[in-house]
Amino acid sequence: MELCEAYRIPHSQLMGAGDGRWSALDRAKALAWAAWQRDVCGGCGTWSAEWDEQQGGDRHAYVAQTSRCPGCELIEMESEQVPEGAEGRGVRIGLIKQSS
Repeated sequence: MELCEAYRIPHSQLMGAGDGRWSALDRAKALAWAAWQRDVCGGCGTWSAEWDEQQGGDRHAYVAQTSRCPGCELIEMESEQVPEGAEGRGVRIGLIKQSS
C-alpha cells in the first residue's frame, strides 16, 4: 500500500490485476492503510498498540539504538554558519554528490 500511495494507483493495478480504476476493495484497502498510518507516531514511527499490554503489546517492545549519519552531521555543521534574521531566511542546506 505504501507504493500505491506513492504512485497514486489502486492496489489491484499494482498487483497486475486491475485496469487502473478503483474498485470497492481498492478503496477499502486505501482507507485501511490511511487509518493505520494515522496511528503511527511521527516522532518514533511506532504504534501505541505495540506498547499497550491491554492491546497485546509490550511496554518493552523496543530498545533505543543510537546511530550517527555523516550526512546529517554535515548539514547540522553547515547550518551553524547560516546567519540569524533576514540574511538567513529561506536558506536551505542539502547534500550534493561529489563526482569522482
